[in-house]
Amino acid sequence: MTDTQQHNHVFVLMGVSGSGKSAVATGIARELGAAFLDGDFLHPRANIMKMAQGHALNDDDRRPWLKALNDAIFAMQRTNPISLLVCSALKKSYRDMLRDGNQNLSFLYMKGDCDLIESRLKARKGHFFKPQMLISQFETLEEPGSEEKDVYHIDIKSNLDEVIKNAIKAIDHIQSVNLVNEGHS
Repeated sequence: MTDTQQHNHVFVLMGVSGSGKSAVATGIARELGAAFLDGDFLHPRANIMKMAQGHALNDDDRRPWLKALNDAIFAMQRTNPISLLVCSALKKSYRDMLRDGNQNLSFLYMKGDCDLIESRLKARKGHFFKPQMLISQFETLEEPGSEEKDVYHIDIKSNLDEVIKNAIKAIDHIQSVNLVNEGHS
């Protein structure tokens, strides 16, 4: 990587459905002029067809999608100072696939409990909410622990503007730490 590419960073906004990943990413992108990609746009046709028929994806279905996201992260790092990728990344193995070969990658975990997210989903206008979907998301979630040093927890209890501000503070902190670390290498 060239020297400028080393400063480029991708932030994956992760969490269960309804945790506000897309809304927060949209706000961050607007505030920081960051590139933004919704990971769902890169699902292969077979996955889209399977989900359209009401079937859940399994790990085998997700593997080519996660590989495509990994490649997108690599490309985004080459061209944008700050890039945002929205992807639930519920399992550690999924996050590891996104990390593979990609430096300057951090995760912003949109953290909220089931009751909070359920109340927000129910309040959405024109959104068909299935409680079982949220339950299965929480059952699948392997919450990032302290061993995943590149994951930053963003509490989603506040209103959207506050959550966006807190996410931007985390991004600023991560970038300042990276600049200090690069200065010592």
